[in-house]
Amino acid sequence: MREVGTSTETRGEQERRMPTRSTDETVNLGSEIYEREIRHKVEKDHVGMICAIDVDSGCWALGESAREAVKRLREENPEATDTYCERVGYWGLRSFGGSLRRTD
Repeated sequence: MREVGTSTETRGEQERRMPTRSTDETVNLGSEIYEREIRHKVEKDHVGMICAIDVDSGCWALGESAREAVKRLREENPEATDTYCERVGYWGLRSFGGSLRRTD
């Protein structure tokens, strides 16, 4: 499992690697990986959780929030720099002023 930036300790401060892909490319790759390899594994039992995907390796992790999912992903693969997040079973990751719509 991996995530968008690796953190290293430097005098008490955290440094993050910058993403190597454009946002559009990361979204396209992450969505494709989710649909092809992950959706069928998580949709039955993990609806509403966040899935963080490293688009370079295909590693992924689940969490109650995007922050938690990405943290779990980074713990497994700290070299990841490009991460995509998807809410399991929903059309969107978050809702602004409305409600999230289920995919089914």
